[in-house]
Amino acid sequence: MSWKTAKRLWEANQDLAEACLKHPFVRGIASGELSMKSFIFYVGQDAYFLESFARAYALALAKAPGGESIYAFRDQLDGVLDELRLHQTYAKRWGIELAPEPASATRAYTDFLLRVAWSEPVESIMAAMMPCMRLYSYLGQSLAPDLNPDSPYREWVDTYSANEFDTLAGKLEELYNEHIGSDRWAEKAEIYYCTAMELELAFFQQAYDYSNRL
Repeated sequence: MSWKTAKRLWEANQDLAEACLKHPFVRGIASGELSMKSFIFYVGQDAYFLESFARAYALALAKAPGGESIYAFRDQLDGVLDELRLHQTYAKRWGIELAPEPASATRAYTDFLLRVAWSEPVESIMAAMMPCMRLYSYLGQSLAPDLNPDSPYREWVDTYSANEFDTLAGKLEELYNEHIGSDRWAEKAEIYYCTAMELELAFFQQAYDYSNRL
């Protein structure tokens, strides 16, 4: 059995996961030392990204074979809408623009997701979307023990370290595992999973660099 399960795909990209965890943007969220300008920029860009993420889920739902998978994708879509509501809370608190012009890494990520979602079968769509869910759960749970209780970004860590978010990530992975069963999807799954992980790292770097460009 050489085809890649969700667990194997995640394990194959541990170097990128660790790079994200050690990134100064991510560490600065937990410590509270991250520039507010960087975080505000990130929230706006992430809101733009999440709208595309929701559209990709909607396309996956439309392509789902039926049965329980339809309900599973609906639950995933609801989870993204919950994240967007969190961003709306940030927006009210700090006056963040949630419909910004997408920056280069944001555009690269959303273009990639929507291209896969429009043109590929549901197995490929899941391979492109799983990294975001699993990575954020991993980051949240890894940061939680060292979280500065006074960090203004504490809610971010609380959200992504929650069992509910980890369960949602796990359900997407289970759904992916149920849909694969041959080498037919293996090569694309590996490419799409790794591409999404690389784009996640670029997304954090973009936000971290933002305050230095002002």
